[in-house]
Amino acid sequence: MLHPMTTEPEQQIGVGTQDAFQRLWTPHRMAYIQGENKPTGPEAGDGCPFCEIPEMSDQDGLIVARGKHVYAVLNLYPYNGGHLMVVPYRHVADYTELDAAETAELADLTKRAMVALRKASGAHGFNIGMNQGAAAGAGIAAHLHQHIVPRWGGDTNFMPVVGHTKVLPQLLADTRQMLADTWPTD
Repeated sequence: MLHPMTTEPEQQIGVGTQDAFQRLWTPHRMAYIQGENKPTGPEAGDGCPFCEIPEMSDQDGLIVARGKHVYAVLNLYPYNGGHLMVVPYRHVADYTELDAAETAELADLTKRAMVALRKASGAHGFNIGMNQGAAAGAGIAAHLHQHIVPRWGGDTNFMPVVGHTKVLPQLLADTRQMLADTWPTD
């Protein structure tokens, strides 16, 4: 922050060693870091958010589309704008635990998510995948979820590379509505 009468950065006590970098504070991320909304155990009744979300309205749960066996929901802590997850309603941890109908619908909703994201945001590409187990990086290992992360040419700029910060240009509720409006029904 610049002082009104000078071009010198204002010194702020407690922000660490002066290093010529400005700080972008994101205190809302502390909830994620501290594990807010993480299950207390591996069972569906242990506070699993993926079991609780389908009980909410689409707006409150950030649900973009519902199928018979799986649903598509915006990630509350997105890697990029429009980051969706396709999640089975049934509380299973491993991809091999899905039955044939769940597997087919997970694939179908993933394809529909790609179509909606291309139509709504002009996505150039996607990172699609699952982290199976805590050792593989699954934030909620007890409930399977597949990530669909839209990508654009040049979307990796200095903010995530140098600043370890993503800039999301739209509120999640607005992104949810935009994707729900463009979701293919055929």
